[in-house]
Amino acid sequence: MARPLRIERAGAWYHVTARGNERRAIFRDDRDRRHFCQLLGETADAFAWNVHAYVLMDNHFHTLIETAEPNLARGMHWLNVSYSVWFNRRHDRSGHLFQGRYKAIIFEPDSWGLELSRYVHLNPVRTASFGLDKSARLADRVAPTAPPDSAQIHARTDALRSYLWSSYRAYVGLDSPPDWLTSEALLRKCANPESSAAETYRRFVESALRQGLPESPWEKLTAQTALGGARFLRGIKQALTGNAREQTAARRLRAKTAMPQIIETVEKIKGEKWAAFRDRHGDWGRDLALYLGRKQHGLALKVLGHAAGGVDYMSVSIAIHRFARRLEKDRELRAALDRCQTALAR
Repeated sequence: MARPLRIERAGAWYHVTARGNERRAIFRDDRDRRHFCQLLGETADAFAWNVHAYVLMDNHFHTLIETAEPNLARGMHWLNVSYSVWFNRRHDRSGHLFQGRYKAIIFEPDSWGLELSRYVHLNPVRTASFGLDKSARLADRVAPTAPPDSAQIHARTDALRSYLWSSYRAYVGLDSPPDWLTSEALLRKCANPESSAAETYRRFVESALRQGLPESPWEKLTAQTALGGARFLRGIKQALTGNAREQTAARRLRAKTAMPQIIETVEKIKGEKWAAFRDRHGDWGRDLALYLGRKQHGLALKVLGHAAGGVDYMSVSIAIHRFARRLEKDRELRAALDRCQTALAR
């Protein structure tokens, strides 16, 4: 299946998620979670984002992001690479932390903002232990079950309110929000004369714990890319037509510019010029550049082979696999990779 196209616009809202490679944990303890939140705040500041909601689970995260400029890809690249380098160094590991690219859905905030924030915030209780996992929800559609009893509702509510690694507690007034969280835009939609916006929002989210989780918003996607009303979706479809051409051109441009940047970075790490070590038998510098070109920038084997002096694509593939195996055993090589990734993410 082809990857959904990325649509980047100034002022756009996105639901963004990323999962651990092979569904492994990307947060092993609270220190990991605190550092990721720190980086998320730094990303929001550096790229002029509004972070409207977030949740950190063991092996994935969700966030709602509004971009002032069309820079979602740049910001997510910086965030994920920065965290991956830190995590790998801290836990003495190598290789990819995240499973492929992050996923981003552009959505219309007026029609979907509250619903998607509820979806994000309910993640901690969307589990089998609370009878709210995907299997249980599918079974309930086929043959509706009895409503949850008071003990089940209490357990779900307590777990949701006590979960520390999401923006829900800030939304409902249980915690002070971090400086980089923007909750006002969605809470304004809950304003009414009978109760505070925080209380109205709390009732909106927690009603799902009594009535069952609503239908997944992802079943209403357009072109795997967008959620919104008819007018909003027409604009997105028109953008998709142009984006197919624009993104093809962008991929070609990246292929022309990424490899020289990678080579320059590896030269600085090694303290040698590319021409001096490119053809040196068994030199890790060339393989590091090929590995970065393929794994971090997705460059074609043919492009990498040309940069390596006309090497055929099979030899490039072997070199990349060889380097990946060396990473598993060589701590100094992992450190060199980390330094390159950090430099390239700036």
